[in-house]
Amino acid sequence: MALRNEVVMTEGNLLKKVFVVALPLMFTSLLQIFYNTADLIVCGLFGSEHSVAAISSTNSLVFLIVNLFIGLSIGANVVYARCFGLKNQEKGNRVIQTSMFFSIVVGLVGAIIGFSFAKVFLGWMKSPDDVIDLSTLYIRIYFLGLPFTMIYNFGSALLRATGDTRRPFYILTSSGLVNVGLNLLLVIVFGLDVAGVAIATITAQFISATAIVICMLKNKGFLHLSFKHFRFYKQEALEIIYIGIPASIQSVAFSLSNVVIQSSVNSLGTLTMDGNGAAASLEGFIFVAMDAFSQASLVFISANYAVKNFSYIKRVIIYSCTIVTILSVTLGSLFYLFDEQLIRLYVRTPEAIEAAKSRLSVFCFTYFTCAIMNILANAQRGMGRSLEPSIVTVAGVVGFRFLWIFAFFPTDAFRSLFGIAISYPISWIITGLIHLVLVLVFFTKDKKKCEINNIAIE
Repeated sequence: MALRNEVVMTEGNLLKKVFVVALPLMFTSLLQIFYNTADLIVCGLFGSEHSVAAISSTNSLVFLIVNLFIGLSIGANVVYARCFGLKNQEKGNRVIQTSMFFSIVVGLVGAIIGFSFAKVFLGWMKSPDDVIDLSTLYIRIYFLGLPFTMIYNFGSALLRATGDTRRPFYILTSSGLVNVGLNLLLVIVFGLDVAGVAIATITAQFISATAIVICMLKNKGFLHLSFKHFRFYKQEALEIIYIGIPASIQSVAFSLSNVVIQSSVNSLGTLTMDGNGAAASLEGFIFVAMDAFSQASLVFISANYAVKNFSYIKRVIIYSCTIVTILSVTLGSLFYLFDEQLIRLYVRTPEAIEAAKSRLSVFCFTYFTCAIMNILANAQRGMGRSLEPSIVTVAGVVGFRFLWIFAFFPTDAFRSLFGIAISYPISWIITGLIHLVLVLVFFTKDKKKCEINNIAIE
């Protein structure tokens, strides 16, 4: 019998359970984006002239370095969800130990890379002279906390695999409040500007990492971390790598395209950077609301694929795609109606406001195509394929955006923030259609294989 924080994902009311898992995850992500937004708002109101641009222009680089390693946590999530679906606790324990070993190693490696080459990377991104020093200071401090970020991400990925999304929500709520409080103290009282925001962030990351480890140590259910048996298990590591490395490559390529796009945004001037950062932050609320159901679908599909419950796999995909479409259109409409009021929380100059509006006009009504694309890619990972969705996403999203930036952006018709933004939904739609074909092919093939081998399926 599952404990209170665990969810049996292979039986019962599926739609209800999807919401039980996804809603705390959504609130967690919304809190996370809210705290990031608080960073920008505090700096925008009380920091130096271009603090918002300095912080927002580092986002693509931060995601690039973090995503270089975060794919391994996806691998851990998938492998552990299968163990949970099959109730194989012995193997599950080996996955836990190996996953947390990975989190420490990749966190330290990422911190060294990010801290050492921060200014070089920002220079490659054509960060303006009036922003680059502030950006470098912020990002170097941020990367010092990367080991804590990785420990929390791997730990929360393992908890999600058992359907436990509530405790990560409680942890992030607490650490986030500390983050906001320190923001106000360090920026307003001590005048530390972007450095104060970065210090507050890594302090919150340390609290989150400590809390997630304590949670796993004290957990009495299927998931339990033990320092006594803490070691690296080769077989489980290979399984995590098999799923995680293609996901990491996809994430890195995805982030690399965003770095190139950020470079193009930077070429449009600091005010456009301010507007782009404001719009991107607002869009983040829509994305994380949808992404919660994308992440939940990965866990449910992985667990049900382990027990060959194909009817649940099909329903998870349909439910998730429907929910994210409704969420995206509803939130997007609200953001579009109140765009100027929301943008003014970040920036006040007319040029920056108009730039932000132009980007929001694209994303508010097309973001659901990104979520559907991610759900279909996760469906393939949950069914044991990681290389195929990664290749398709890299070619369809990254390849198309590179083509757009180098072929269309330089022309007068598209040399604007709107001209950059329009490339996103086009790439999502193209890639999503290809993923849909692959999901149908893999689903049919695997179901037929089970029938031939006389494996009981539902």
